[in-house]
Amino acid sequence: MRKRTRRKIWATNIDPVAHAIAGAAITTDDILNKLLLTEYNALDAMTKGLGTVEHWKSIADCMNIAQCMGESGIGPEILPHCEQVQKSLLKAAEHYEKTRRMTLDAAGIKAIREMLEYADLQRKSISRAEYERYINKTWAKIQSGVAHVYEIS
Repeated sequence: MRKRTRRKIWATNIDPVAHAIAGAAITTDDILNKLLLTEYNALDAMTKGLGTVEHWKSIADCMNIAQCMGESGIGPEILPHCEQVQKSLLKAAEHYEKTRRMTLDAAGIKAIREMLEYADLQRKSISRAEYERYINKTWAKIQSGVAHVYEIS
């Protein structure tokens, strides 16, 4: 008797055409607004001295993805702002280690606001699937320990 490969048939509950269209489309405004609101809430909390590690991470994640996109040629004008945000976030983390309060200085607040505006424009200029690829690329950089990508533990 001959060996045979038994093909597995996976039940899919999604329409492949609709899935492809959703991946190729620009991310909807309501999803982008939720993401931007989360980032601005984190900035507001840190501005008032009420920031937490989660707020810090929210801003750091946005900055890391925006920097990865800028280095790949999507909105490279964001890169100087990302450098300023990195310095500010490191300073905030050091201050948090000493005082257990997450705060930002005026230069850091301004840099983060600028970075958030550019990051929002970056997200609006590419497809959802491409944005997800940049998220995965950034995550891979964090896992590999790239020096200019920050993660708080």
